[in-house]
Amino acid sequence: MYIDIKEQRGQYWLENIMKDRFAVSMFGQKRLSREGGIEIVVKELCTRIARDGCQVTCYNRSGHHVSGAEYDNKIEYDGIRQKFVPTIERKGLAAVSSSFFAALYSAFGKYDVVHIHAEGPAFFSWLPKMFGKRVVVTIHGIDWQREKWKLGFGSKFIRQGEKNAVKYADEIIVLSKGVHDYFKDTYGRETHFIPNGVNRQEIKDAKFITEKFGLTKDSYILFLGRLVPEKGIRYLVEAFKDVKTDKKLVIAGGSSDTDSFMMELKELAKDDNRIIFTGFVQGQMLDELYSNAYIYTLPSDLEGMPLSLLEAMSYGNCCLVSNIPECAEVVEDKALIFKKSDVEDLREKLQDACDHPEMVMKMKNQAADFICAKYNWDEVVKETMKLYRRK
Repeated sequence: MYIDIKEQRGQYWLENIMKDRFAVSMFGQKRLSREGGIEIVVKELCTRIARDGCQVTCYNRSGHHVSGAEYDNKIEYDGIRQKFVPTIERKGLAAVSSSFFAALYSAFGKYDVVHIHAEGPAFFSWLPKMFGKRVVVTIHGIDWQREKWKLGFGSKFIRQGEKNAVKYADEIIVLSKGVHDYFKDTYGRETHFIPNGVNRQEIKDAKFITEKFGLTKDSYILFLGRLVPEKGIRYLVEAFKDVKTDKKLVIAGGSSDTDSFMMELKELAKDDNRIIFTGFVQGQMLDELYSNAYIYTLPSDLEGMPLSLLEAMSYGNCCLVSNIPECAEVVEDKALIFKKSDVEDLREKLQDACDHPEMVMKMKNQAADFICAKYNWDEVVKETMKLYRRK
């Protein structure tokens, strides 16, 4: 009997390729945007998984896209299929309602893997699990500790989401060693430490930021992220007001859920004309802000895996961060560090950086190579795909 070896090899190769081509459902993100760390992670992960041949469907919240109205009903994005689920547009209910419907559609859809992002959405992990789906949950941080969820229904719901992830998820991914230890100590549950990745960035000259805000190379200290209390921006404004420098403080980012905290920050900063609020930024404006900052600062009290910090270093920035483990683990000895929540220590470190440009330049020169070698999106995808395949 004649056997075509080439044909057999071709079929074997095809079968192996097809084994890796999962149908994956993702939810937990607001939408594919730069609204927050979760959204950026989902976008980076899905783009690469789709490029590798997987069928990826993202279940997004209904509502306005921060990138502009043209994105509101975009069905296809870089090979990713987007579906918009019913969403109750009220504080606390948007995440719950959208996650429920996303879990429901994922349970009844033809998916091999349902990948849920964050503790709140993980509340519904039982639903796709009940219908035989393989469930993977990524814990982006201990969300019930966040300022806006500390009291009432939100905190209880998110904590139960954490417990449901432990009970129903086939695999749990964590982004920091601290959270890995937390799940081991609290629940006896093993998790997989897969930190976020980062892309090496092209440095852009100051153009739009000069035209719009009068900013030039090394003329400002930058914070870029969501304007929420746990990011420590209140400490930053208080500390900067007492720093003797001509440099400006640029606070770039949009508010989360409500504008009340942003209003509080603007009230705190109103007597210092060196402080600039840009609002939400993306594209060329974001690139220029990162590319031309004197230092980038992240004074957070609470983080999961600070993606903005990775991005800032990938642009070659000297960074000043709080000493929480989630920041300290990332920067090691390649950044400046101050004591968490300590306004005076933050002021001293800011003043020291303004007074010693040679120290700042030393940090800048090593930042990009260090962070891009340490965190790689292709490695993240490879490790995540292993969990999708795992039996």
